Amino acid sequence: QVQLVESGGGSVQAGGSLRLSCAASGRTSSIFGMGWFRQASGKEREFVATITWTGTLPYYADSVKGRFTISRDNANQTVYLQMNSLKPDDTAVYYCAARRSLSGATNPSRYDYWGQGTQVTVSS
Repeated sequence: QVQLVESGGGSVQAGGSLRLSCAASGRTSSIFGMGWFRQASGKEREFVATITWTGTLPYYADSVKGRFTISRDNANQTVYLQMNSLKPDDTAVYYCAARRSLSGATNPSRYDYWGQGTQVTVSS
């Protein structure tokens, strides 16, 4: 089993920044990739960003490309999502997830482990 704990959410005005953290523990040797997803009220969960467990191959949703950066701290087994130039449309619960499979990086159904989620609210 793998446990994921997110932190760093909060409220910010449009144009501001937040950094989300996702600390992984347990059988992390089974993880191939990590992802961030978000779910706004009344909407389906959507892909935000992904990176391999070794910190390579970052990939982003078009809606966040150029504003968000995903990274990994190998020493602390933590994945980060730096979010800049935030917009009200970024308001959602953000989830960290881990997958064992090589494929399906943008598909939430391919992820095996999920964190509890952290709320991000961006006001105009």
